[in-house]
Amino acid sequence: MLLTVDHTTLYRYDKPVRGVVQSHRLTPSSFDGQRVKDWKVTVSGGTMGGGFRDGAGDWVQAWSVAGPVSEIEVRVVGTVFTEDLAGVLRGHKEVAPPFAYLRETPLTKADAALAELGALVRTDDVLAGCHQLSKAIADRIRYMPGTTRPKTTAAEALAQGEGVCQDHAQALISAARAGGVPARYVSGYLQSDESGALHEASHAWAELFVQGLGWIGFDPTNSCCPDERYIRLGSGLDGQDAAPIRGVSRGTGAESLSVTVAVQLQEQ
Repeated sequence: MLLTVDHTTLYRYDKPVRGVVQSHRLTPSSFDGQRVKDWKVTVSGGTMGGGFRDGAGDWVQAWSVAGPVSEIEVRVVGTVFTEDLAGVLRGHKEVAPPFAYLRETPLTKADAALAELGALVRTDDVLAGCHQLSKAIADRIRYMPGTTRPKTTAAEALAQGEGVCQDHAQALISAARAGGVPARYVSGYLQSDESGALHEASHAWAELFVQGLGWIGFDPTNSCCPDERYIRLGSGLDGQDAAPIRGVSRGTGAESLSVTVAVQLQEQ
Protein backbone atom coordinates (compact mmCIF):
# COMPACT_ATOMS: atom_id res chain seq x y z
CA MET A 1 0.00 0.00 0.00
CA LEU A 2 0.97 3.62 -0.43
CA LEU A 3 -0.19 5.67 2.57
CA THR A 4 -0.22 9.45 2.87
CA VAL A 5 0.26 11.18 6.23
CA ASP A 6 -0.77 14.69 7.28
CA HIS A 7 -0.08 15.18 10.97
CA THR A 8 -0.28 18.58 12.67
CA THR A 9 0.57 19.29 16.31
CA LEU A 10 -0.23 22.81 17.49
CA TYR A 11 1.20 24.20 20.74
CA ARG A 12 -0.29 27.37 22.23
CA TYR A 13 0.95 29.33 25.26
CA ASP A 14 -1.24 31.74 27.22
CA LYS A 15 1.87 33.87 27.79
CA PRO A 16 4.76 34.09 25.31
CA VAL A 17 7.64 31.77 26.26
CA ARG A 18 11.31 32.65 25.82
CA GLY A 19 12.05 29.58 23.73
CA VAL A 20 11.29 25.91 23.10
CA VAL A 21 13.54 22.89 22.52
CA GLN A 22 12.06 19.68 21.12
CA SER A 23 13.24 16.15 20.36
CA HIS A 24 11.35 14.39 17.55
CA ARG A 25 10.83 10.75 16.71
CA LEU A 26 8.84 11.58 13.61
CA THR A 27 10.79 9.75 10.89
CA PRO A 28 9.32 6.36 9.89
CA SER A 29 11.34 3.24 10.59
CA SER A 30 13.09 1.47 7.74
CA PHE A 31 12.46 -2.29 7.50
CA ASP A 32 11.20 -4.90 5.04
CA GLY A 33 7.57 -3.94 5.53
CA GLN A 34 7.99 -0.18 5.25
CA ARG A 35 9.77 2.23 2.90
CA VAL A 36 9.53 6.01 2.80
CA LYS A 37 8.75 7.61 -0.57
CA ASP A 38 8.87 11.21 0.66
CA TRP A 39 8.74 12.77 4.11
CA LYS A 40 8.95 16.30 5.49
CA VAL A 41 8.81 17.71 9.02
CA THR A 42 8.46 21.46 9.54
CA VAL A 43 8.41 23.52 12.74
CA SER A 44 7.07 27.07 12.51
CA GLY A 45 9.89 29.46 13.37
CA GLY A 46 12.11 26.49 14.16
CA THR A 47 15.79 25.75 13.61
CA MET A 48 16.83 22.15 12.99
CA GLY A 49 19.59 20.92 15.29
CA GLY A 50 21.55 17.70 15.42
CA GLY A 51 20.13 14.26 14.80
CA PHE A 52 21.20 10.69 15.53
CA ARG A 53 20.06 7.09 15.26
CA ASP A 54 19.61 5.53 18.68
CA GLY A 55 20.22 1.95 19.77
CA ALA A 56 16.69 0.95 18.83
CA GLY A 57 17.28 2.07 15.24
CA ASP A 58 15.06 5.16 15.49
CA TRP A 59 16.02 8.57 14.11
CA VAL A 60 15.95 11.33 16.76
CA GLN A 61 15.98 14.93 15.53
CA ALA A 62 16.43 18.09 17.60
CA TRP A 63 14.61 21.37 16.93
CA SER A 64 14.66 24.74 18.69
CA VAL A 65 12.39 27.78 18.49
CA ALA A 66 13.61 31.16 19.71
CA GLY A 67 11.12 33.30 21.62
CA PRO A 68 9.15 35.15 22.42
CA VAL A 69 6.64 32.76 20.90
CA SER A 70 2.96 32.09 21.64
CA GLU A 71 2.24 29.37 19.09
CA ILE A 72 4.25 26.57 17.43
CA GLU A 73 3.05 24.26 14.68
CA VAL A 74 4.82 20.97 14.01
CA ARG A 75 3.65 19.48 10.73
CA VAL A 76 4.48 16.12 9.18
CA VAL A 77 3.57 15.38 5.56
CA GLY A 78 4.70 12.35 3.57
CA THR A 79 3.99 9.08 1.82
CA VAL A 80 5.13 5.59 2.79
CA PHE A 81 5.03 2.20 1.05
CA THR A 82 3.83 -0.53 3.44
CA GLU A 83 3.53 -4.31 3.29
CA ASP A 84 1.80 -6.80 5.58
CA LEU A 85 4.42 -8.92 7.39
CA ALA A 86 1.94 -10.31 9.94
CA GLY A 87 3.41 -8.03 12.60
CA VAL A 88 7.00 -9.29 12.26
CA LEU A 89 9.61 -6.51 12.33
CA ARG A 90 11.88 -8.02 9.68
CA GLY A 91 14.97 -6.24 8.37
CA HIS A 92 15.02 -3.51 11.03
CA LYS A 93 18.57 -2.52 12.04
CA GLU A 94 19.16 -1.94 15.74
CA VAL A 95 21.86 -2.66 18.29
CA ALA A 96 20.00 -2.64 21.63
CA PRO A 97 19.68 -6.20 22.97
CA PRO A 98 16.16 -7.54 23.57
CA PHE A 99 16.79 -8.11 27.30
CA ALA A 100 17.10 -4.32 27.71
CA TYR A 101 13.30 -4.24 27.32
CA LEU A 102 12.67 -6.32 30.42
CA ARG A 103 13.25 -3.20 32.52
CA GLU A 104 10.24 -1.73 34.32
CA THR A 105 9.38 1.96 34.25
CA PRO A 106 6.98 3.87 36.52
CA LEU A 107 4.30 3.67 33.82
CA THR A 108 4.73 -0.08 33.24
CA LYS A 109 5.43 -1.39 36.76
CA ALA A 110 3.42 -4.59 37.18
CA ASP A 111 1.06 -5.08 40.10
CA ALA A 112 -0.41 -8.43 41.15
CA ALA A 113 -3.13 -8.34 38.47
CA LEU A 114 -0.67 -7.65 35.64
CA ALA A 115 1.76 -10.26 36.95
CA GLU A 116 -1.07 -12.80 36.94
CA LEU A 117 -1.80 -12.00 33.29
CA GLY A 118 1.91 -12.40 32.54
CA ALA A 119 1.60 -16.10 33.29
CA LEU A 120 -0.11 -16.46 29.90
CA VAL A 121 3.26 -16.19 28.14
CA ARG A 122 5.00 -18.74 30.35
CA THR A 123 4.20 -21.63 28.03
CA ASP A 124 6.02 -23.90 25.58
CA ASP A 125 4.43 -21.85 22.77
CA VAL A 126 5.43 -18.28 23.58
CA LEU A 127 3.94 -16.86 20.38
CA ALA A 128 0.52 -18.33 21.16
CA GLY A 129 0.84 -17.02 24.70
CA CYS A 130 1.56 -13.53 23.39
CA HIS A 131 -1.59 -13.63 21.26
CA GLN A 132 -3.61 -14.80 24.27
CA LEU A 133 -2.16 -12.02 26.40
CA SER A 134 -2.98 -9.36 23.81
CA LYS A 135 -6.59 -10.60 23.67
CA ALA A 136 -6.80 -10.65 27.47
CA ILE A 137 -5.67 -7.01 27.65
CA ALA A 138 -8.26 -6.01 25.02
CA ASP A 139 -10.96 -7.82 26.99
CA ARG A 140 -9.95 -6.27 30.33
CA ILE A 141 -9.50 -2.65 29.15
CA ARG A 142 -12.43 -1.29 27.15
CA TYR A 143 -11.51 1.36 24.58
CA MET A 144 -12.91 4.63 25.92
CA PRO A 145 -11.27 7.96 24.97
CA GLY A 146 -11.00 10.60 27.66
CA THR A 147 -10.96 8.22 30.63
CA THR A 148 -7.19 8.19 31.19
CA ARG A 149 -4.29 10.67 31.09
CA PRO A 150 -0.79 10.51 29.54
CA LYS A 151 0.60 9.66 33.00
CA THR A 152 -1.92 6.89 33.73
CA THR A 153 0.00 3.72 34.59
CA ALA A 154 -0.64 0.26 33.18
CA ALA A 155 -1.85 -0.94 36.57
CA GLU A 156 -4.28 1.98 36.91
CA ALA A 157 -5.72 1.41 33.42
CA LEU A 158 -6.23 -2.31 34.10
CA ALA A 159 -7.92 -1.62 37.43
CA GLN A 160 -10.14 1.03 35.84
CA GLY A 161 -11.06 -1.23 32.94
CA GLU A 162 -11.08 1.61 30.42
CA GLY A 163 -8.48 3.44 28.37
CA VAL A 164 -7.01 4.16 24.96
CA CYS A 165 -4.29 2.68 22.77
CA GLN A 166 -1.51 3.94 25.08
CA ASP A 167 -3.09 2.09 28.01
CA HIS A 168 -3.56 -1.10 25.98
CA ALA A 169 0.08 -1.01 24.87
CA GLN A 170 1.52 -0.28 28.30
CA ALA A 171 -0.60 -2.94 30.01
CA LEU A 172 0.48 -5.52 27.42
CA ILE A 173 4.12 -4.50 27.87
CA SER A 174 3.90 -4.69 31.66
CA ALA A 175 2.29 -8.13 31.71
CA ALA A 176 4.66 -9.52 29.07
CA ARG A 177 7.73 -8.35 31.01
CA ALA A 178 6.27 -9.88 34.17
CA GLY A 179 6.11 -13.15 32.21
CA GLY A 180 9.75 -12.84 31.15
CA VAL A 181 9.12 -11.66 27.56
CA PRO A 182 10.94 -8.49 26.42
CA ALA A 183 8.38 -5.88 25.35
CA ARG A 184 8.41 -2.29 24.11
CA TYR A 185 6.06 0.54 23.20
CA VAL A 186 5.70 1.60 19.55
CA SER A 187 4.38 4.92 18.30
CA GLY A 188 3.12 5.39 14.77
CA TYR A 189 0.11 5.92 12.55
CA LEU A 190 -2.92 3.90 11.48
CA GLN A 191 -4.81 4.40 8.23
CA SER A 192 -7.99 6.45 8.60
CA ASP A 193 -11.29 4.59 8.31
CA GLU A 194 -13.32 4.45 5.11
CA SER A 195 -15.04 7.74 5.92
CA GLY A 196 -11.65 9.48 5.99
CA ALA A 197 -12.27 10.64 9.56
CA LEU A 198 -9.25 12.15 11.32
CA HIS A 199 -7.72 10.30 14.24
CA GLU A 200 -7.54 12.24 17.48
CA ALA A 201 -3.84 11.50 17.76
CA SER A 202 -1.18 9.16 16.48
CA HIS A 203 -1.56 5.45 17.24
CA ALA A 204 0.36 3.14 19.58
CA TRP A 205 0.87 -0.59 19.99
CA ALA A 206 3.41 -3.00 21.53
CA GLU A 207 6.17 -5.24 20.23
CA LEU A 208 7.08 -8.47 22.04
CA PHE A 209 10.28 -10.42 21.42
CA VAL A 210 9.86 -14.11 20.59
CA GLN A 211 12.98 -16.25 20.21
CA GLY A 212 13.41 -17.48 16.66
CA LEU A 213 11.06 -14.85 15.23
CA GLY A 214 12.28 -11.56 16.68
CA TRP A 215 10.12 -8.53 17.46
CA ILE A 216 6.41 -8.98 16.71
CA GLY A 217 3.80 -6.23 16.94
CA PHE A 218 0.50 -6.64 18.80
CA ASP A 219 -2.30 -4.07 18.79
CA PRO A 220 -4.89 -4.91 21.48
CA THR A 221 -6.92 -1.81 20.56
CA ASN A 222 -7.78 -3.31 17.17
CA SER A 223 -7.32 -6.98 18.10
CA CYS A 224 -4.69 -7.61 15.43
CA CYS A 225 -1.02 -7.54 14.58
CA PRO A 226 0.15 -4.45 12.65
CA ASP A 227 -0.34 -4.88 8.90
CA GLU A 228 -0.09 -2.67 5.80
CA ARG A 229 -2.42 -0.08 7.38
CA TYR A 230 0.22 0.82 9.98
CA ILE A 231 3.22 3.15 9.79
CA ARG A 232 5.87 2.57 12.46
CA LEU A 233 7.72 5.65 13.76
CA GLY A 234 9.73 4.61 16.81
CA SER A 235 9.86 2.66 20.04
CA GLY A 236 10.71 2.98 23.71
CA LEU A 237 10.24 1.49 27.15
CA ASP A 238 6.83 3.17 27.56
CA GLY A 239 4.64 5.89 26.09
CA GLN A 240 6.76 8.75 27.38
CA ASP A 241 10.01 7.18 26.18
CA ALA A 242 8.61 6.59 22.66
CA ALA A 243 6.71 9.88 22.33
CA PRO A 244 6.92 11.31 18.79
CA ILE A 245 7.53 14.79 20.22
CA ARG A 246 9.19 15.63 23.54
CA GLY A 247 10.18 19.10 24.58
CA VAL A 248 10.71 21.80 27.17
CA SER A 249 9.82 25.49 27.11
CA ARG A 250 11.43 28.42 28.90
CA GLY A 251 8.80 30.60 30.51
CA THR A 252 5.73 30.58 32.73
CA GLY A 253 3.09 30.36 30.01
CA ALA A 254 0.64 27.47 30.32
CA GLU A 255 0.71 25.16 27.32
CA SER A 256 -2.29 23.76 25.42
CA LEU A 257 -2.04 21.16 22.71
CA SER A 258 -4.16 20.09 19.74
CA VAL A 259 -3.38 17.25 17.32
CA THR A 260 -4.92 16.16 14.02
CA VAL A 261 -3.77 13.12 12.05
CA ALA A 262 -4.99 11.88 8.67
CA VAL A 263 -3.52 8.67 7.23
CA GLN A 264 -5.12 7.64 3.97
CA LEU A 265 -4.60 5.28 1.06
CA GLN A 266 -3.18 6.84 -2.07
CA GLU A 267 -3.80 5.26 -5.45
CA GLN A 268 -0.63 3.54 -6.59
